[in-house]
Amino acid sequence: MTVIQRTPARATPAQATPVAPHDVSVDWQRAAYLMMVSRQLDALEEGTLVPQKKVLYQFSARGHDMAQILLGLHLTDPHDAACGYYRSRPLLLALGVDLVDALGSSMARAGGYSDGRDIGVVFNYPNPGGVTALPMCGGVGAQYTPTAGWAQALNYRTRVMAQADRARAISVVLGGDGSVATNGFWSALTMATTQQLPMLFYIEDNGFGISVPSTLQTPGADIARNLASFQGLEVISGDGCDPQHSAALIARAVDHVRQRRGPCLLRLTVPRLQGHSFQDTQAYKSTEQVDAEWARDPLPRLHEFLVPTRFSEAQWQTLEDQAAEAVKQACEQAEARPVSDPQRVTENVFFEGTLQQRGGQWSDGYRAPADTLQAEPQGPRLNMVAAIRRTLDHELSINPRVVVFGEDVGPKGGVHAVTLGLQDKYGAERVFDTSLSEEGIIGRAVGMALGGLMPVPEIQFRKYADPAMEQINDCGTMRWRTNNRFAAPMVVRIPGGFFKCGDPWHSQTNEVQFVHSPGWKVAVPSNAEDAVGLLRTALRGNDPVIFFEHRAMLDAASARRSYPGDDYVLPFGQARCVTQGNDLTLVTWGAMVERCEQAAEGRSVEVIDLRTLMPWDRETVLASVSRTHRCLVVHEDLGTAGFGAEIIAVVAEQTFMDLDAPVARLTMPDIPSPHHPLLMEHALPSVAKIRAKIDEMVGF
Repeated sequence: MTVIQRTPARATPAQATPVAPHDVSVDWQRAAYLMMVSRQLDALEEGTLVPQKKVLYQFSARGHDMAQILLGLHLTDPHDAACGYYRSRPLLLALGVDLVDALGSSMARAGGYSDGRDIGVVFNYPNPGGVTALPMCGGVGAQYTPTAGWAQALNYRTRVMAQADRARAISVVLGGDGSVATNGFWSALTMATTQQLPMLFYIEDNGFGISVPSTLQTPGADIARNLASFQGLEVISGDGCDPQHSAALIARAVDHVRQRRGPCLLRLTVPRLQGHSFQDTQAYKSTEQVDAEWARDPLPRLHEFLVPTRFSEAQWQTLEDQAAEAVKQACEQAEARPVSDPQRVTENVFFEGTLQQRGGQWSDGYRAPADTLQAEPQGPRLNMVAAIRRTLDHELSINPRVVVFGEDVGPKGGVHAVTLGLQDKYGAERVFDTSLSEEGIIGRAVGMALGGLMPVPEIQFRKYADPAMEQINDCGTMRWRTNNRFAAPMVVRIPGGFFKCGDPWHSQTNEVQFVHSPGWKVAVPSNAEDAVGLLRTALRGNDPVIFFEHRAMLDAASARRSYPGDDYVLPFGQARCVTQGNDLTLVTWGAMVERCEQAAEGRSVEVIDLRTLMPWDRETVLASVSRTHRCLVVHEDLGTAGFGAEIIAVVAEQTFMDLDAPVARLTMPDIPSPHHPLLMEHALPSVAKIRAKIDEMVGF
């Protein structure tokens, strides 16, 4: 570990340990110009656009700006990527982002980062052929694990796909001293060090997370000091306000990662010269603290460093004039942009035919092989475990972008044995275990998807997905909030539901939470054939998918089917009519299909297996109800706000005049799944309960 500086949390430049000269090549004129542009943008927003309510969210970068610009100027490989946070505009400027886009996005005008859909400081920058700014998120710390995923994709594409052009590319994540307390930071740190990823953690320590001092974020307020013994990590710390000092440290950090010597954490102390946001008055800071921070302003120190040694005062003034004019013109052009057409705000939740600029295998050149909607049964009946495994096996064999990972999916083959033998066949870089962090599993998948791969992460049980919900939500909204600039297609496999017994931790279903997460397709197969078709569609597709594998169906005799062929796909949103009938429409999915089919025996009931919940086949359900005049929904999830409520609402709205009985549902009560089998079965919709409800409704 190299520690360039060891300073207390409130260190001033005078306390910094001297740094040996470093051979650093910096375009100082470009750096100074961008610094002035950044200051002009902040001043324009704070002095004019925010008071005029043309900008609604504003975060000044003053104090953070110089070092960020120096970092950005070192990102030169076309496969480099950086992911920042709300104070990262100076980095974006250094990467070449258009000023009109920068200001237009702040004003939520058409075009730009999001077409007015997201806060203007939540940046993204596809930059085809150049350095990518990965889609930033609104949550503090959410940027770390996707950046680690991009770094792993760089290694994967270099080593597994033999793409030598990525051999020196790096992945950079920006974060503040507050973010080092988040789960995402520690998960990414574990990934980067255990996998020796080409990743740079760039920590801007301004001493405060809004008003909370960094002493409450990490012991001693110095994350670099605390990570001094972290194995596999180069740690560098220093003053982010000294131009020469910052340039030297940034150059060392970037070079360390580029040379594939392992990940690096670079902590630079910087002042936050304005409040956390425009509305923040900083009343929690003393006058002495504020004065001390302004005394560290890097702009006059940059002037002192450059003038007159590298260029004259007149040249400096010329740069200031050019920056002011560029910002003035950009503002005029940005204000001339219209507000996006409200009629288009529902577009780009899912792939609609126009390819995103970055992310996913399709935008990386992948073309799916020919497929068929016709099942061609082959061989004996397989359980769902074997059918899913065979599908993963085939897609791994024909598509080098597919990677399967999660806790225990490697040598053990998964806790449900679905991935058994796949690591032996495809190696530990394509089928691998992860650390115990669901946020890390999904965040890593996001970065790998952005890097052009098709990640297939496994979450062992439905309940275990809860720690990953921030990453799941961020992934799902990515296409929409970037207005189709970025997308991160993946297939998240999640076993869930009851089995031989229940419990509050392993037997949850709660599919509706994912249906309510925009941008995710949700599959709930009830048999092996459907599992194959839906999984293959997802693996060859261009949207993120939640793929539920019901624990009770994995080896159930009723779910066994012959393998339908290596080319069989099943489109999402097409329900299956399990039994036909005239007296009642029974809508269900997952493990309840088996029970509903048994309950319908001897009765004229149309049992419909939805197979997917997002999208769900409204047309088939409504057509059936219009004919049978009755509708019952049965599902395993809790009744209150379960997905059955959505189905019933649509049926009531669309077929009310056709109904001969009130629409109804049969579900679990609003309790966790009980552990003892007798208690569990009492809570679940049973065949007897379903049959009784059918008879009640038909006799209404």
